[in-house]
Amino acid sequence: QVQLVESGGGLVQAGGSLRLSCAASGRTFSSYRTGWFRQVLGKEREFVAAITWSGGVTYYANSVKGRFSISRDNAKNTVYLQMNSLTAEDTAVYYCGASPAQYALVSTPRTYDYWGQGTQVTVSS
Repeated sequence: QVQLVESGGGLVQAGGSLRLSCAASGRTFSSYRTGWFRQVLGKEREFVAAITWSGGVTYYANSVKGRFSISRDNAKNTVYLQMNSLTAEDTAVYYCGASPAQYALVSTPRTYDYWGQGTQVTVSS
């Protein structure tokens, strides 16, 4: 069992930065791939970034590549999402998820077994 708690969301002006954290409980968290997704009301959950359990491989959606960076600290059971050069289109609720699959279907929400409650990110233009 893995429990995830996101934090770090808030209101920021366009061009600004935020760092989201995903804190996990559970002894096996370090063996899970972790992904960040975002969702706007009325739309499907959208893949943002993912990182394998070792941190050796990362994946990004084209819309955030070069602006966002995902990292993890397994000693702290925490995954981070550094978001730079934010735009209004980045406004959403951001969720982290944990998946036992390391490399397959990284952008597919149904492959993630555990989810946090989400944290709101609002970018004002």
